[in-house]
Amino acid sequence: MDESEFWELIDATREAAEGDPEEQADLLVERLTQLDPDSVCDFAKHFEARYTRAYRWDLWGAAAVLLEGASDDVFDAFRCWLIGQGRDVFEGALRDPDDLADLLDTFDPDIDGDGEDLGYAADEAYEQMTGAPMPPVGLPPQPVDPVGTAINLEFDDALATRYPNLWTRFRT
Repeated sequence: MDESEFWELIDATREAAEGDPEEQADLLVERLTQLDPDSVCDFAKHFEARYTRAYRWDLWGAAAVLLEGASDDVFDAFRCWLIGQGRDVFEGALRDPDDLADLLDTFDPDIDGDGEDLGYAADEAYEQMTGAPMPPVGLPPQPVDPVGTAINLEFDDALATRYPNLWTRFRT
């Protein structure tokens, strides 16, 4: 599976799920089980690489604005959700997380931002197909600390200053 096929699966399942991340994860498992195990491992490798790329302080700050706070676990689920939004949103957020204000049509913190199940879709599909856990995908581990300059996620004034577009659209 190449990068284009990875994003096509993400987009197709998001559209079919009408943006519901839990439904998207279920559809993703269903679609992945129609592939061969090596393709599922390739999908997992693409997902994991993007998940690690998104381990950045500036994205964590954007998640804190959108979700009105973001613990470690919440940020992990947010990164999965962000991948689930597709290539344009994901890459745009990496360029400038404040651009999520323009990249997202809507954002409901009760539904959006939590894509934890998406992070397990390939593992679940692989196990359903083979009866065994997925082998390691062969990528280096995620860094201990997020990339970039640490952001104090507790101060609304600092977040409003750093993410003016997100703050104005989703918090005021």
